[in-house]
Amino acid sequence: MDLQALVDAASTRDWDTDPEGTVSLAVVGLGNYARNVSIPAIEGGDYATVGAVVSGDPEKAERVATEHDAAALTYEGYAEGEAVDAYDAAYVATPNRLHLDGIRTAADQGKHVICEKPLEATPERAAAAVDACDDAGVTLMTAYRMQADPVIRALGSFVSAGRIGQPTKAMGEFTFPVLAGSKGPDQWRLDAELAGGGALVDVGVYPLNTARYLLGSDPVAVDATARASEPFGDRPDDPESPRLADEHVHFLAEFPEGTTGEFTASFSGDADSWLELVGESGRIRIENAFVPNGERTVRVSTDAGDVTLSGIGADETVEEFDYFAHCVLTGTPPEPDGRDGLTDVAVMDAVYEAAATGRRTDASRR
Repeated sequence: MDLQALVDAASTRDWDTDPEGTVSLAVVGLGNYARNVSIPAIEGGDYATVGAVVSGDPEKAERVATEHDAAALTYEGYAEGEAVDAYDAAYVATPNRLHLDGIRTAADQGKHVICEKPLEATPERAAAAVDACDDAGVTLMTAYRMQADPVIRALGSFVSAGRIGQPTKAMGEFTFPVLAGSKGPDQWRLDAELAGGGALVDVGVYPLNTARYLLGSDPVAVDATARASEPFGDRPDDPESPRLADEHVHFLAEFPEGTTGEFTASFSGDADSWLELVGESGRIRIENAFVPNGERTVRVSTDAGDVTLSGIGADETVEEFDYFAHCVLTGTPPEPDGRDGLTDVAVMDAVYEAAATGRRTDASRR
C-alpha cells in the first residue's frame, strides 16, 4: 500500500458487502454516552436500528423509548425476557462490572452482543462473558469504535505492509477531565469496584487497544506507576477488585519483536488524546485520536514521502454499529471480538499489579 492507496482506503469501508436487512438492538443502559452518542449513531447508520431500551429508571426508559419508537424495559424485564422479539441483539452500555449480567441475559436469549469497553471489570468476569457467548453460539463484539474507523483500518494495513518498517515504539495519551462536566465525584467512573479501576480502564484502554490493533501484537510484559488525589483513589471493599480508582497512570509495555509502548491516561489535566507509532523507516501520528466523531489529523512520514490526512473518514461510532450489524447479517466473526476485549482486561490487570508492586509484570492473558 503506497501513500495514495492509504489516502483512498482511509475513506472506504473495506468490510461492507451491502447485505440486505437490519439488526435491531436492545440498548442496555441509558447513561449519557448511550443516549447522546450511541443511539444517534445506531440510527444514523445503514444496518442497525433501536428496538428496545433498558434502564433502572422506568420513566427514563419510557421517555427514550417514545423518542425512538422502541420497547421500554427495566433491567428485571430484560432479564425475564420481556419484549424479547423486539430486538435481535443487545448493546450493553452499563457500568463495567455489570456487563457480564447484561451479556449473559442476551446470550441466554440467543441474542448477539456488542458490549462497551472494557469488556468487564476483571479478567475472570471478562472470560465468563466470552464463555457465555461461546456456549450460546452467539456473536460477542467488544465496542472498540477505533477499529471500525476507516482511517485506523487503513493505517493498520499500511503498517502491516511494512510501509514504516519494523515498528520500534508506540506512544499514546488520553486525558479526560472527568470532573469538568456536570457530574461530581459520586459518578460510577470513580467507583473502582463498578469500573474495575479508574482512568486506565475508562480512557487508557483506547491507546492500548489501538496500538495493539495497529501493531498486530499484544504486550508480553508491563511496568507502571499510578497515583490519585481526592476524590480519586478509593479502593473497593470487594477483595476481587483490589484496585484504586486511578487519577493518573503511566505504563511501559513490551511487545514482541522489540517494540516498546509508552502510554498515559488521566482523569484530570488538559484534555488531549493522541497516538504515535514509530518505525525504522517511518512515523505515524494521530492527533485528537480518541474523541467520538472528532476531527482527527493523521500525519504519515515515510521514506517514500509525507502525507497529512484530515477531513476524511467517517463517524467511527456509526461505523462501529454498522460493522457489528454487518457481521451479524453475514455471519462474519468481528475482529474486535470478546477475546480481544479479554486481552485488554488482562493487560490492564497486569498494569495495576505492576503499579502496586513496583515490578515488571507478565502481561499475558491470565
